[in-house]
Amino acid sequence: MPDITFTPGPLLTAAQSTATALWNDSSDLDELRQSIAFGGVGATCNPVIAYTTISQHLDVWAPRIEQIAADHPTWGESAIGWQAVKDMSKEAAALLKPIFDEHNGRNGRLSVQTDPRFHRDAKALADQAEEFHNLADNIVVKIPATKTGLEAIEDATSRGVSINVTVSFSVPQAVRAAEAIERGLQRREAAGHDVSRMGPVVTIMVGRLDDWLKHVVARDKIFIDPSALEWAGVAAMKRAYAIFQERGFRSRVLAAAFRNVLQWSEVVGGDLVVSPPFKWQTIINASDYEVVLDRINEPVSPYYLEQLSRIPDFLRAYEEDGMSIEEFEDFGPTRKTLRQFLEADADLDRLVRDIIVPAP
Repeated sequence: MPDITFTPGPLLTAAQSTATALWNDSSDLDELRQSIAFGGVGATCNPVIAYTTISQHLDVWAPRIEQIAADHPTWGESAIGWQAVKDMSKEAAALLKPIFDEHNGRNGRLSVQTDPRFHRDAKALADQAEEFHNLADNIVVKIPATKTGLEAIEDATSRGVSINVTVSFSVPQAVRAAEAIERGLQRREAAGHDVSRMGPVVTIMVGRLDDWLKHVVARDKIFIDPSALEWAGVAAMKRAYAIFQERGFRSRVLAAAFRNVLQWSEVVGGDLVVSPPFKWQTIINASDYEVVLDRINEPVSPYYLEQLSRIPDFLRAYEEDGMSIEEFEDFGPTRKTLRQFLEADADLDRLVRDIIVPAP
């Protein structure tokens, strides 16, 4: 383990008393060190978070971007920016490497997300996933849960890449992604490779599902108890977890995109991953919340489920057959999130441009 003093609190209690793994939702090194002190054993990242980390630490990253540009005089803004992201990821992965070794590959991983501009090209996604996999022993690579993404997930898994499925908001996406990972693992085993140290996870962006349903309720003028809207992502997470356990999937489900404390407290106890942003970790750990160690198996109130069932898009997200694979890419949260990730890539390009070609 890194030489870090652990910080008592609800997060550490949950980490030490249950199978629930805490990962930090950022590869920022200062945040990651503190998350490890809270009991954290991994980290996730995405284009928005990577851009935010670089833009908020320009005292560190502007000189490094200038050096990358100087070392590679023919590179454009995108290649330079992605090299900065890869450098940041390797440094965060090094911080987690002792945890990775201790957990035999199950935890201690740093997530790197594939370029969202490849979202229409399964081979490009799988090829880049393999490139990122080779950055460090303990990298886990994010690929979106779309029809194209599922093809890339199976392919990359068969090449030995541990996948973190992203742009995923629903039970059908999570289950189909877990099945794609299983097919990839089976192909790799059939080729004579050991998969025991691989560590795939399947994300449900619980808060982004809540965000979308709140938008739908306002847009479509659906009358509903507003408190139910805080439970949609939790309900999807609990249902997906039960299916994963029942079917023995080797990937773990991961809760991300936090909007309320329920998205941590209601899943504690499961053999799964929670990935709250650092600000949520500090709020939780400074609280007097008494950890209930098996909330994951407590069902969501039937009243809340009845209220949520008035929203067609909740049923699409909650029922295993609520969407076909072909429908994943057109699901509202998928489109919205892909657009945000694409915009973050463009923001990073602009930031790099301002550094290497400053305004006169």
